[in-house]
Amino acid sequence: MSRRLRKEIFLGVAASVVLILAVIRWIEPSVAEPKEKVNEAVEEQPTVVEEQEKKGVVEYKSKRNDAFKAQSYSIPRFKDATGRVVKNRIYSVPGFSRTFPDLQDVQIVAAQKWGVTPVEDRKEAELRKDELVYVGSNPYYTMDDKMNYSIPYLVPRASDLLQKISRNFLDSLAVKGIPLHTLIVTSVLRTESDVRRLRRVNVNASPESSHRYGTTFDICYNRYNVVQNPEGPERRAVRSDSLKWVLSEVLRDVRMAGLCYIKYEVKQGCFHITVR
Repeated sequence: MSRRLRKEIFLGVAASVVLILAVIRWIEPSVAEPKEKVNEAVEEQPTVVEEQEKKGVVEYKSKRNDAFKAQSYSIPRFKDATGRVVKNRIYSVPGFSRTFPDLQDVQIVAAQKWGVTPVEDRKEAELRKDELVYVGSNPYYTMDDKMNYSIPYLVPRASDLLQKISRNFLDSLAVKGIPLHTLIVTSVLRTESDVRRLRRVNVNASPESSHRYGTTFDICYNRYNVVQNPEGPERRAVRSDSLKWVLSEVLRDVRMAGLCYIKYEVKQGCFHITVR
């Protein structure tokens, strides 16, 4: 076969292929569209199976979230190596006054060392925010609604201590299998004006209170807030005495660690705590 004949046959075959492709494109134009567009068209019209799969994923996520919410309000159970539930008892402390004996003389020294200079009134307190931090209610503790003679500010060192005590209290309740309760803070920073007003109704209030330095806070020991599940049954409240015993264990530990001074206040119904 001559070279010229082979060339003519090749050109004839190529022309035939081009003609066939042109006919196919005329009959079915979609074959010439880019692959991405075809995929987009398929995504815009999901199949019944895909719809069911998506629905299943949504239902699964919803059930998982509900389970997580329920779990976050449940009382954890801690087990030993054999799988048996560990019962951590409440021991309290030998005596509240003996365990927490720190009087004004030691607390005022720590307050003056770590605190701010006394604030005259609440207006001045607003100008001292570079030295103080706000300590409003949060998931770990609640500021008392009846806190009329102090404002919710502390120095950062004292704020960290309050947060630590509150978290340790919740941890201790969980370990002992007791329904969760949060602490109530009844007093924090007192301005000079607050001290003068307080002394009009309480002659025993000290004019040299360590509360004036933003280093001191009071935690109530006869009232607590029960942590309720908003979507579940109402949880039982625990006797204040039992919660007081648990709190005393927590406070004894932080005091023994050298983090604070603590005075057990009988008449005020609180633990008077100053950061060290």
